[in-house]
Amino acid sequence: MSASAAEASEYHSKDFKWDTLRQEIENDPSLNYHFLPFVSPQPEQQLSKDPIKAWQSFHIQHSSGKFFKERRYLLKEFPELVSCGDGCKVLEVGCGNGSSALPILRGNEKIILYACDCSNETLQRAKEFVAASNVASVENRFWPFYCDFATTGFPKWLACANCRENLGQKDQICVSDVGEERTLETVSWSMEERSCCVGGVDFVTLIFTLSAVPLQIMPTALRECFSVLKPGGMLLFRDYGLYDMTMLRFEPDQRVGFREYMRSDGTRSYFFCLDTVKNLFNCAGFIELEIEYCCVKSVNRRNGKSMQRVWVHGKFQKPI
Repeated sequence: MSASAAEASEYHSKDFKWDTLRQEIENDPSLNYHFLPFVSPQPEQQLSKDPIKAWQSFHIQHSSGKFFKERRYLLKEFPELVSCGDGCKVLEVGCGNGSSALPILRGNEKIILYACDCSNETLQRAKEFVAASNVASVENRFWPFYCDFATTGFPKWLACANCRENLGQKDQICVSDVGEERTLETVSWSMEERSCCVGGVDFVTLIFTLSAVPLQIMPTALRECFSVLKPGGMLLFRDYGLYDMTMLRFEPDQRVGFREYMRSDGTRSYFFCLDTVKNLFNCAGFIELEIEYCCVKSVNRRNGKSMQRVWVHGKFQKPI
């Protein structure tokens, strides 16, 4: 067994019960402000800080890549990525420095991975990390590109207007950055015997990406993901869950919505409950296959304190 496979096999997600944690948190008076009604500000105030620029600055600050660790647990959480057939196409949305891309590429040597992010700096770092790995034929299987999927949509080379119609798309077609589009169209056409686009993807991964999108934009972002999936394709989801320890660290003045917070650097985090995730994905047209809380207890190596982490794990399918 490889080192990465061994780490994945040791991964666990049921260290404590979420309902028990919920009772503890909601009975703690010092945390009551997290559950108070939130008066929404005016639209111009609500997005006063550009979330894209905030994340771009964040990635520049953490350009060394030490902030993110390779997510080897994905091999256990989403075995479909390992077992899918030859030429399976995956779109990773919000790829960061490649911490999710590497285990996916290692786990399936025949998979083709398109990876987008809103930061050119972190895309360059992802290219470097993946290129430095010992992954087989990675130069022909990893295609990173710039895209702000939540506001401008995915580029036409991924799924053109005609193909989106055939894939069941009914929304307005959006076009991403033109410069990147020209470069990747040439690549995509050489890989597929078609003159329009790559024809959609078999999987979309949203790993700690949707929570960084302002809540009011999430429905549009999910419809965009739906539009580039082939019928029967799956969206694999993992993100911050309600009552995760990082949520409880936010101060009252950092609330920008109900269960939505903004850090001092302008980056956002939303903390999902299962019902919210179900409603968002159902409204976007997805069929729910699997959804649950992952409750993991870890220990801070510096101070020895126990940390209770909560994430939401989900699998959703586009109807055939």
